[in-house]
Amino acid sequence: MIEANRLFDVPFGTPKPERLIERVVHIATDPGDLVLDSFLGSGTTAAVAMKMGRRFIGIEMGDHAVTHCAPRLRKVVDGEQGGISETVGWQGGSGFRFYRLGADVFDAEGRITQGIPFEHLAAHVWFSETGVALSSRPARRAPVLGVHGETAVALLYNGVLGDKRPEGGNVLTRPILNLLREALPGHEGDWTIYGERSALGPATLTRERITFRQTPYDVKARR
Repeated sequence: MIEANRLFDVPFGTPKPERLIERVVHIATDPGDLVLDSFLGSGTTAAVAMKMGRRFIGIEMGDHAVTHCAPRLRKVVDGEQGGISETVGWQGGSGFRFYRLGADVFDAEGRITQGIPFEHLAAHVWFSETGVALSSRPARRAPVLGVHGETAVALLYNGVLGDKRPEGGNVLTRPILNLLREALPGHEGDWTIYGERSALGPATLTRERITFRQTPYDVKARR
């Protein structure tokens, strides 16, 4: 039995032997290189890459990303001794991060997806502004996403981009700005605020140290 299926209560249909993947990784990479497997399957490539001191990215759309890949890699971190472990002297350690992709931010024509959940758009806006992942899920009624460096980032979006009413919360007005500032009472730095439009003029935005970005036009991959 291939070593992968010794790790699972429910066998995986077509696992690859670790020795085969070890040979490929040895020929094609050096320690510290980044290995990509865009069809991760049972997680063999990631397991071998970890044991051989390579960094790795694995992509899997099937449910076995949860039932097989993640549990297998946790076992590798814990020092499981199957496959090539003895050959390469693997005793455990290292680690990995497991992410789930959110909803599509843009549709096929480049427009913001209608009805995208606030937290998904917020995560995209935060990453495009900062280059780092949003560490916690923002609440729907909490437009301030956080502070990166000296800049606070806020998203005025209530789930319906067509709602242009100031009371709808998508338009930057003086009352809305006061609410944002109240959410960060100690913040004295700059602001980047996304919204449907700004009712504050350019001079006011400059005085208040605000960079205003208009949705949907300024929502894009900036990095």
